Amino acid sequence: MTASDHGPEPYVVNIEDQTLANTNYRTTLWSGKYMQMTVMAIAPGEDIGLEVHHDHDQFLRVEQGRGRVQMGPAEDRLDFDEEVGDDWVILVPAGSWHNVTNIGDEPLKVYSLYGPPEHAHGTVHATRADSDADEH
Repeated sequence: MTASDHGPEPYVVNIEDQTLANTNYRTTLWSGKYMQMTVMAIAPGEDIGLEVHHDHDQFLRVEQGRGRVQMGPAEDRLDFDEEVGDDWVILVPAGSWHNVTNIGDEPLKVYSLYGPPEHAHGTVHATRADSDADEH
């Protein structure tokens, strides 16, 4: 897999192949002016991290693995709790606290679309720890 950010140039991709080939916690594949696409590989037992986006919705699709999705109006009130697997889509409304945890025994492979971009053009985080360090 070519782990480079192809935005903001026109780009087409077999997103299933790219998502399944990705071994990094997060790889930014395309960063535009108003939207960004990343692929993620979340290790068994790890999660994306509890977060909220006040100004945008988010789309995630599971290509491989099993996950637990939690969402709600506050950090301590995650009333929505569902399991997802291959080919499921997660739609996160703006202002909703959310987290996705890998509950399976293989990497949870997802891709995500959101706008505006949240990560610097070309961001690659090999691990969740790298991502956390970059955000602080």
